Amino acid sequence: MIEPVPELATEQSDPRYSQIDRLPTEQIARLMNQADAAVPVAVAVALPAISEAIDAIAARMARGGRLLYVGAGTSGRLAVLDASECPPTFGTDPSLVQGVIAGGPEALTRSVEGAEDDPDAGAAALKDLEAGPLDSVVGVSASGRAPFVLGALAEAAGRGALTVALSCNEGAPLSAAAEHAIEVVVGPEVVTGSTRLKAGTAQKLVLNMISTISMVKLGRTYGNQMIEMSAMNSKLAERARRMVSDITGADRETAGAALDAAGGQAKIAVLMIRHGLDAQAARALLESHGERLIDALST
Repeated sequence: MIEPVPELATEQSDPRYSQIDRLPTEQIARLMNQADAAVPVAVAVALPAISEAIDAIAARMARGGRLLYVGAGTSGRLAVLDASECPPTFGTDPSLVQGVIAGGPEALTRSVEGAEDDPDAGAAALKDLEAGPLDSVVGVSASGRAPFVLGALAEAAGRGALTVALSCNEGAPLSAAAEHAIEVVVGPEVVTGSTRLKAGTAQKLVLNMISTISMVKLGRTYGNQMIEMSAMNSKLAERARRMVSDITGADRETAGAALDAAGGQAKIAVLMIRHGLDAQAARALLESHGERLIDALST
């Protein structure tokens, strides 16, 4: 069992919040809001490191690699959340971006005591995923010292995978274990040690950047349009019709008919309208341009 480490910024107590249990609700809310406002500033400081990591991740994904997140507790839940949003947003196969949490699926809804303290379990998770040289493994830990995550990164490095560390403390052990270290130092929490607050928000912002920008670089957006999204309900189906209409200039009825013929694939529908193709020819054209709509449209 790892003993508490008071010197960690995420574990320190901030005297500004020492009497929040005696304050009116609105005053507590204002204090929390003020604390949260510091998070984007801390993320901005880390943007060079974040950008370098994303470029490295996107390069491997372009060659067929996966993006694998590993975390424990709040960090693990945020990692799984980000991974689970990629298929509906970017039309990815669920295996392309995956999240691993210490303690397994049960830990998503309740604490699994001691799970984060097992480095062998972290290593085993990466073995089970058969991480390899094309994959990118992002270890997420607010403290930067979770043994489960450290074990996973060590296993990933041994398998030749790209390793990235995301933590909220300077000089974190996790940083030393990775090729790319991202440290977003947000300082003490409003509730001492509750890293689901500022640290959790910071990690969510960075994970948003990692997955979103990687997908943009892989051609899974057209401009800022979710061109690969899965239209799984009426709201998304209408969004797809609007998107195809906006890109092509066609009316909604024409856009809807093209989407139906394209099996709901917006990229195919756009090419059908713009180039006057049937679905099969449009699909072949898109494949010949590496699935990048912008390149296929310029043909």
